[in-house]
Amino acid sequence: MTTSGPAAKQTLPGSQTLDRGLRALELLAEAERPLSIAQLAERLEVHRSSAYRILRTLEEHRFVLRDDAGLIRLGPRLSALGRRAAPSLTQIAQPELVTLANRYAMTAFVAVLDADEVITMLSIEPSGGNVNLAQRPGARHSILHGAPGHAIEASLSRDEHYAVFGGRPRTEAALKAMRDGFSLSQDEVISGITSVAVPLRIQGEPAAALAVVTIGVPNKLQDIASDLQSAAARMILSN
Repeated sequence: MTTSGPAAKQTLPGSQTLDRGLRALELLAEAERPLSIAQLAERLEVHRSSAYRILRTLEEHRFVLRDDAGLIRLGPRLSALGRRAAPSLTQIAQPELVTLANRYAMTAFVAVLDADEVITMLSIEPSGGNVNLAQRPGARHSILHGAPGHAIEASLSRDEHYAVFGGRPRTEAALKAMRDGFSLSQDEVISGITSVAVPLRIQGEPAAALAVVTIGVPNKLQDIASDLQSAAARMILSN
């Protein structure tokens, strides 16, 4: 789910084709299932022939793949590039996410700040087949919504905050996260979904949050928050 952010985005001069190609990749990452060319064209708001040309270029570079039914999904080369983009954060986060996911039977994930949005970089589901909710890498939403967004906003310096929000003051949710040391959100991004998050600031990495997500209201909220804080501290020290 993508929502509008707090600051107006500027359109910079550049290639419209490149812009649409990058947007196509974002749409495929956000989609819950592979898309047809017609669906991709509709979401890009372009003619089907234009969507096909974009698709062919992305296919040639193995950024997307098409199955026998013609449905499009992200390709392995894009995943490889993503792992190279921030190997330190993903490598540090992996064992901590596994521990958190299995301890609380919740999906644990790391989300990072991307302009005025929060994007899931890595997620781990609990083992044992009792997955209550999946958090797809690449999923994004406005920094204004959800516990990870509030935790990230709480961690921003004055200059960082200005770059995202302009002159607007910190939100009440971010101020509460600063006081409590963690953020709790319910029904903000998706109805019925609860998330708990803490800030994660690792040198050389984008502002991030360490979080868990579940259906309904979790038990042992303070224990979850404390374990998230401890895991974040270990990740910072191990960098």
